[in-house]
Amino acid sequence: MKKYMVIENFKPGLMEENYKVYNAKGRQLPDGLYYLNSWVNTEKDICFQLMESNNEALFYEWFKKWEQFVDFELYPLD
Repeated sequence: MKKYMVIENFKPGLMEENYKVYNAKGRQLPDGLYYLNSWVNTEKDICFQLMESNNEALFYEWFKKWEQFVDFELYPLD
């Protein structure tokens, strides 16, 4: 299983709304995409998520569910 760092940059003023949806629906991860851990900096409106998958395309499927709140960066880890 390959590990990835996902950087979520919350769009201005939408961090709280993002968490309302998260609390109601969860992460909404597609099968085969796994959350490991995360760290949030509320001063900078940014979240770092360590995740893993054997299929990088699943990230883009997941990003579409949250793109109204977040701009994503995806980095494969060695």
